[in-house]
Amino acid sequence: MTALNNLTFDNSVLRSLPIDPEEKVFPRQVKGACFSKVTPTPVENPQLVSAALPALQLLDLGEDDIEHKDFTEYFSGNKLLKGSETAAHCYCGHQFGHFAGQLGDGAAIYLGEIINKRGERWELQVKGAGLTPYSRQADGRKVLRSSIREFLCSEAMHHLGIPTTRAATCVTSDSYVVRDVFYSGNPVNERCTIVSRIAPSFLRFGSFQICKPPDRETGREGPSVCLPDVLSKLTNFTIEKYFPEIWEMHSNDKETAISEFFKEVVLRTARLVAEWQCIGFCHGVLNTDNMSILGLSIDYGPFGFMDRFDEDFICNGSDDRGRYTYKKQPEICKWNCQKLCDALMELIPLEKLLPSVELFDVEYQRCYMEKMRKKVGDRDLVASFLDTMQKTGADFTNCFRLLSGVRDDNTETILEELMKQSCSIEELRAANQPRMDVRQLQMLLTLAETNPGLLGQMGMAARGLMQELSRLEKLKELKEKTEDWKRKQDQTMWSQWILKYQDRLKRESDPSLSQEDIRLKRTQVMNSNNPKFVLRNYMAQNAIEAAEKGDFSEVNRVLSLLQNPFIDLDNGMLSSENDCHF
Repeated sequence: MTALNNLTFDNSVLRSLPIDPEEKVFPRQVKGACFSKVTPTPVENPQLVSAALPALQLLDLGEDDIEHKDFTEYFSGNKLLKGSETAAHCYCGHQFGHFAGQLGDGAAIYLGEIINKRGERWELQVKGAGLTPYSRQADGRKVLRSSIREFLCSEAMHHLGIPTTRAATCVTSDSYVVRDVFYSGNPVNERCTIVSRIAPSFLRFGSFQICKPPDRETGREGPSVCLPDVLSKLTNFTIEKYFPEIWEMHSNDKETAISEFFKEVVLRTARLVAEWQCIGFCHGVLNTDNMSILGLSIDYGPFGFMDRFDEDFICNGSDDRGRYTYKKQPEICKWNCQKLCDALMELIPLEKLLPSVELFDVEYQRCYMEKMRKKVGDRDLVASFLDTMQKTGADFTNCFRLLSGVRDDNTETILEELMKQSCSIEELRAANQPRMDVRQLQMLLTLAETNPGLLGQMGMAARGLMQELSRLEKLKELKEKTEDWKRKQDQTMWSQWILKYQDRLKRESDPSLSQEDIRLKRTQVMNSNNPKFVLRNYMAQNAIEAAEKGDFSEVNRVLSLLQNPFIDLDNGMLSSENDCHF
């Protein structure tokens, strides 16, 4: 008997929180409940694309279990593990800044909570396993391309040291759904694919919005509005189960317990987004329903790791107003904390919650600079390094990796390597193309001057319009520039920065260490904080294209790279031009 047949389930959320009494699965508003009982919809001939052994080991599962004849049946949802109980979670959310009302697990299904041999509790769910009451107009299915991206990114983030939900398996099948990949009117059949996910909990900010009163802007409300007992039960359960130190200290003073819980959520969220910024990760859809209550990266949709550094980087094609750009992620996460604050205001006075929101900026800056100092080796030159990358259009990940190789005697070598990472004049022109039609841009700018209030009602921010105008002006400047001009500009900027950096490094001192030992120590710290490998879009796409032809080896090859992102190289240098693509 393998461990697969002997898992210890203890499904506390279904014992402790209100359950929807309706057991039929059809789209509906679910009032007075946090979960609805559902059963995964079977797929035909499930096939294992990949399994992440380190994630499975959280459940005490190993290689023998992966070889079990029913492994793919269990991790596709076709069969249920002994002790499993299946349900879908009800939550709401602000989407792109507007309250959307009830959302919920439209494709994800809770399988239960497993307690491993170390006494850790892990919630297991499958995503893409069929209809739930929260599927709305969708079919509850996910396809191979999106599932591979989520599977790889979840594990990439973990091995980069960033708090995240985990992905244990990716299972595809011979069942198909119709998808219009490019929204071009040319739908195709795609394989139904299921990702299994693991986390201490998948509760999110939106979980606490199900009792929200009617929104002043959209008029929508939470399905359990006017049922404060539902919110109270959820909040007490969350604190007791996932924040036990707070519960043990303040269980007799519920208002203090809730305010301390909220403060901890704010601090964890600030630390998380600081980690994202330092690694060049853009989430893409930072709605309140995609924000983990535990400070985990969750729900990988149109995410992206930056190649060329651009603080206005957008990884979501539907984010046409740039709400979720790389630069805006910290302020959006803080905004989402404010919306959680609004939800908890139904339980305790606002004045007990607001001070915690103001802790966000301080904690974010502290964590960001602490991490950046390890990446650069000096906190004073972080801003100028980012500015130089922005102006030269340089690769974010590779430039950071190169820094550990800087010495007094290799200026020319480092300069040439950094120059290789800078973009071409054509790439710079492409990056500065306005994101809307020029005539539309001019019309909206005129409107901003004459009637800014109306512009605000249209949802267009003046700051965003000015950024568009700035791109247009930059594009005009670049029109007649040559590649030779670009290279000379890059050389000047990088040379100036390297000299400043070398001068700063000369001032490092430690009486107990030689200069060589200081350099080696700095290199070790920097190379353990600056990865060589992140999940580039082309890496995911190569894996997807091979998998769609039935070859899963590329998924596993990419997974193995991402599980070892901090490869030790001599002097931190990239070993070949091919490495620059990672």
